[in-house]
Amino acid sequence: MIGLQLIRDDPDAVKRAVARKGGGAEPVEAVDRIVAGDARRRGIELEVNELRAQRNAGNKELGALMRDGRRDEGEQLKARMAELSTRIDELTAELTATESGIEADLLLVPNLPHETVPDGRSDADNPVVRTWGEPRPAGDGTPPHWEIAQRLGLFDLERGAKIAGSGFIVFTGAGARLQRALIGLALELAERHGYTEIWSPLLVNAASARGTGQLPDKEGQMYVAERDDLYLIPTSEVPVTNLYRDEILGPEDLPRYHCAYTPCFRREAGAAGKDTRGLLRVHQFDKVEMVKFVRPETSYDELEALTRNAEAVLEALDLPYRTVERCTGDVGFAQAKGYDIEAWAPGVGRYLEVSSCSNYTDFQARRMNLRYRPARDARPELIHTLNGSGLGLSRTYAALLETHLQPDGSILLPAALRPHFGADRIA
Repeated sequence: MIGLQLIRDDPDAVKRAVARKGGGAEPVEAVDRIVAGDARRRGIELEVNELRAQRNAGNKELGALMRDGRRDEGEQLKARMAELSTRIDELTAELTATESGIEADLLLVPNLPHETVPDGRSDADNPVVRTWGEPRPAGDGTPPHWEIAQRLGLFDLERGAKIAGSGFIVFTGAGARLQRALIGLALELAERHGYTEIWSPLLVNAASARGTGQLPDKEGQMYVAERDDLYLIPTSEVPVTNLYRDEILGPEDLPRYHCAYTPCFRREAGAAGKDTRGLLRVHQFDKVEMVKFVRPETSYDELEALTRNAEAVLEALDLPYRTVERCTGDVGFAQAKGYDIEAWAPGVGRYLEVSSCSNYTDFQARRMNLRYRPARDARPELIHTLNGSGLGLSRTYAALLETHLQPDGSILLPAALRPHFGADRIA
């Protein structure tokens, strides 16, 4: 969440920044309620302090009256003290409710977009910042990846649907081995870039989901184990970023980089249509995630480096790609700035998003109470957190099959992937 002081200092500027994200009226209205609630809270605190001072003075006066034998006056004063206590209790209850309302509204306010984020309404407005490789022309006869996979026996859509439902995939034989090879290569490259691997739980509690911004913003996209109040993770960002929740790291602890492979689970896998074919939108998918914990003054430089780390995986796979900067309408609820990396898939004739790299500034850290000391004796400050996919494997898998398909129907694997797969091609 953003800081309350930021709203106090300039609520109109906050509302303008929130409106740039195009989230509708609710977050702007939440800012107005926060301003009103904060004013009411301070008014209540002032009144309670005044009433307590009156009660303290009255209690001293009551003692003097009783010692002097002026019982009638003492009883009258005692009644007034009881009225003051009742009023203080009422105001204290109102203060608790007001503070709870402010906290709930703060959860509805998105992170403010960085001033450099381009304005736009949707991903169609995202500017391309760089490209790499020579894309195979669309319409050159390359079949879509699901046809390639069916011919080579790499995955089974029908049996996945039988086991769990539409949007769940069974990888088979060389297809399963290719999935493991992609995971191994992505982790290897992340470790080369200084990330320490984490093997995390696949279920998280509500505090963890709230800490990274999945709750309340993305609750409808998550699978819930209601009996245990746990959530299947939509991305390993959630458990990895929560590693240090409610902790204070030392000055020597930053920057800290972690990577993790996990399966990921998302309920909303897209509406009916071409995007639901093959591996384009699925409910369960594998991903290697990179997470950074850094000092605030370095976080935007760290975002650029993180994005290059993700791009390096596609270059190792010899997959042409483009990197776009997410505009205000696409940057996301919790992010201040971010990039999407899109691999070219000639069989479906389009770029597929395979990575999102984001700077959350102190938005997640404030929710998680995650701080660090800039120096040994310094006061704790909020950390900046970042994460990026390195990579999301379903669409990477699809782009790889379509890009490296050979005239004889085999898949010639890129050199970096061969040691992990154990062969140079799939045939």
